[in-house]
Amino acid sequence: MTELQSLLRTLGITANLRGFRYLKRATELAIEDPDCLLNIGKLIYNTVAQEFETTPKCVERNIRTAIDSCWLHGNRKLLCQIAGYELQEKPTNSQFIDIISAYLISIQSPTV
Repeated sequence: MTELQSLLRTLGITANLRGFRYLKRATELAIEDPDCLLNIGKLIYNTVAQEFETTPKCVERNIRTAIDSCWLHGNRKLLCQIAGYELQEKPTNSQFIDIISAYLISIQSPTV
C-alpha cells in the first residue's frame, strides 16, 4: 500500500468508494504538477476521467462524495493537522487535493 493510499484510509476514505481511486489519481497528478490545481476541471478531472473511462462530472462528484465521507465520518482532526490550520468548513475538491498533495510533498522532500 502506498503512503497516499494509507493516508486516505487513515482520513476515513475507504477503497469501496469510487472517489477513493479518483482522488488517489488526482492527488498523484497534483504532486507531479501542482499547477494543474489552477484548472482542476480541465487538467485533473479530464485526465482522471479518460484513465478510468468515465466523465469529468462523474469524477468531480465521486471525489466530492469521498471528501464528504472524510469530513462527516472520518478523521477531521488529522485533516486539520495536515492542513496546518483549523478547517472551519469542508474543503472543496481542489482544496482537499492541495492539502493532501502539499503534505505528501513536504514529508518526502528533505528540508533545506
